[in-house]
Amino acid sequence: MRRRTWLILIAVMLLAGAGIGARIWSVRQNLPAVAVEAVRARDLDAIVSASGKIQPKRQVNVSATTMGRVTRLAVQEGQRVKAGQFLLEIDPRSLTGQLERGEASVAAARSSLEQSTTAVEQARANLDLAQQTLKRQQELAKDGLTTREALERAQNDVTVREADLKTRQQEVQTREQQIKQEQAGLSTTRYNLSQVTIASPMDGIITRRNIEEGENVVVGTMNNAGTVLLTVADMSAIQAEIEVDETDIPNVSIGQAAIVTIDAVPDRMFKGRVTDIGNSPIQAAAQTNTNGQRQATNFKVVVTIEEPVPDVRPGFTCAGEITTATRKHVVSVPIQALTVREVLFDERGTLVHEPPPPVQRRFFGGAAPAAPAAPPDPPPGQTRKETEGVFVVREGRVVFQPVKVGIAGERYFEVVSGLNAGDQVVTGPFDSVRQLADGSPVKVNQPAR
Repeated sequence: MRRRTWLILIAVMLLAGAGIGARIWSVRQNLPAVAVEAVRARDLDAIVSASGKIQPKRQVNVSATTMGRVTRLAVQEGQRVKAGQFLLEIDPRSLTGQLERGEASVAAARSSLEQSTTAVEQARANLDLAQQTLKRQQELAKDGLTTREALERAQNDVTVREADLKTRQQEVQTREQQIKQEQAGLSTTRYNLSQVTIASPMDGIITRRNIEEGENVVVGTMNNAGTVLLTVADMSAIQAEIEVDETDIPNVSIGQAAIVTIDAVPDRMFKGRVTDIGNSPIQAAAQTNTNGQRQATNFKVVVTIEEPVPDVRPGFTCAGEITTATRKHVVSVPIQALTVREVLFDERGTLVHEPPPPVQRRFFGGAAPAAPAAPPDPPPGQTRKETEGVFVVREGRVVFQPVKVGIAGERYFEVVSGLNAGDQVVTGPFDSVRQLADGSPVKVNQPAR
């Protein structure tokens, strides 16, 4: 009987042990599985990417300064031209008539000046004669040989002759100013006549031609833009005008290296450098789209390409990658490993590791995390704040480690402080990284290579 009792007790103990082992195995199997990666030193490049258009470094819109009909057109779109090469001519007949009228007006003004000069000489001679008559009357008056009336008449005659001389002299000055005025108008007409023949301002390519022979040219005014006849572009120096988001602009500076890819020139990358950064946004900050959402604010950044681009045309779509910072052999962490948690700090600013949340036990199905609850109020002298960091795997548990990061590469962040080479950080899955708590047990998958 006693033997049977012992056998029953042993069987019960074995069953209890098996149950406990099964429960432990079940809990272990239901731990969150995470992927880890060892922290190590890498070379990092911070890249700012943006898209835009290819444009020549210099282009000139050729417009007309005179109205008229195009009588000669000597170039086609896409044609290469040299500086000073004839492009087109506007009908010169109207300006030729104005030039002839201006020359006639100048000649008439000069003739009037000669007449006024002759009148001045005549008035001066009359004044000399009147002054001589007055002198003789004054000498006769001393001897009492003339009348008072004759003396006064001689004096008045001198006064009249002096006034007449001044009038004639003023007429000469007026004629001289009239000649200057007519000559200025003649110079303007000659200049306008010279503008009817338009030559290329530089070596380049005709990238646009908006006029045909026989069409009329419109001159621009204050409120009305004139006709852009041709566009000449210097394609020897090409630049990419890309639109960079406002959040990346503080990291972009003049002289930074860049790589430009052009959709029309596949499988090739062109080296360049940042040569200009816009000070005004391309889009207003308050501008909204049709859905009422605020649109991003972009700034124009110019990247000058430092090597020739075959068969390039203005307006080609391109993409630019600007290297804003470079770090050599620095400790780095995968971007997806970085997360934010509200953690507790003591009065000295040291992280306080709180116990992980309790685990709900279930009879079937193993372990399950407890329902999330609001964190308790911090003890006196301690504070809670959101902190950026990573989860480091230590002895089967994850430990939240605050980190300070530097530049961001394509896949990794530079670690300024908080981690050492060789630390195993949790990189995924995304849901696990988002839900992990400091101190929680985990099951580690094979480290990523």
